[in-house]
Amino acid sequence: MSRSGSRTTGRPTLAEVARLSGVSPITASRALRGVSTVAPELVEKVLAAAATLGYIANPAARALASGGSHSVVVLIPSLSNQLFIDTLEAIHEVMRPRGLEVLIGNYHYDVAEEENLIRNYLAYQPCGVLLTGFERSEASRQLLTASRVPCVHMMELGGDAEAVSVGFSQHQAGHAAARHLIDRGRRRLAFIAAQLDPRVMQRAQGFRQALAEAGLQAPELEILAPQPSSIGLGGELFSQLMAQSPQVDGIFFCNDDLAQGAVLQALRQGIEVPRQVAMVGFNDLPASAHMVPPLTSIRTPRAAVGRAAAQALLAMLDGKRVAAGQQDLGFELVVRQSS
Repeated sequence: MSRSGSRTTGRPTLAEVARLSGVSPITASRALRGVSTVAPELVEKVLAAAATLGYIANPAARALASGGSHSVVVLIPSLSNQLFIDTLEAIHEVMRPRGLEVLIGNYHYDVAEEENLIRNYLAYQPCGVLLTGFERSEASRQLLTASRVPCVHMMELGGDAEAVSVGFSQHQAGHAAARHLIDRGRRRLAFIAAQLDPRVMQRAQGFRQALAEAGLQAPELEILAPQPSSIGLGGELFSQLMAQSPQVDGIFFCNDDLAQGAVLQALRQGIEVPRQVAMVGFNDLPASAHMVPPLTSIRTPRAAVGRAAAQALLAMLDGKRVAAGQQDLGFELVVRQSS
């Protein structure tokens, strides 16, 4: 026979944790979820009771019982990109004090995989969803609309007029990179990109626009590779570009890891940076300031985006009116010795 208050599985229940710690089930639930309004001494008692009993919360059952859950779904295209790691950390910092669990879905830049994740996670009745960008399948859009779950879009601006988005203009960032190289006197400008997700292509459009405005269009100086971005690939693509177009004197890379690989490859090949070719990266990853020479890059507000998107979602969950539209957090051109 199972102990009193247990389910037929014999597993310890929240009611047992509450009894052992001398608090109400609601207080026990809040303490276990990390809600900041619970007194520290009560949290300590509840955690000790849960540890004694070996209690593990069942989020699916909790969602079913309450008609919802204490979970927020965050969908990102990559866990290997520092950009999204910083964003996730900031989201956790905002959600944790409210006792909200963050469920992470990595869809590897695949809209079909994202659709499957959306379908599966919505079954848990999350209280909100944070999405990366606006590029997804029509089925995904219909699922999200039908669920009526509050959503906030991150990393880019635009999309549906009724959407809430937090990010910066990828197009303007690409334009700024080109404009910087032009202002430095560079005239044979190349663009090297990998992954080729929608945000990369928005940067490409901004870069091309700046070149067109200056009368410097050179589509033959673009290398667009579908592979995931990496330091190794950056070195390979740089060598390919310089072999076919040695007159290039300025390059914008869609991500810092590509640019870092190019800086290292230039050193191996005896190509002087920036005297022979100037380089600009994107995202200003931590290692970029320590390259030889230090890398000029577009610094993106990745942590600020996660924080602001999470705060906007919390406001929606609190019933506050969050006007649809764009929250533009901007970007910064960090000029170093590579340009």
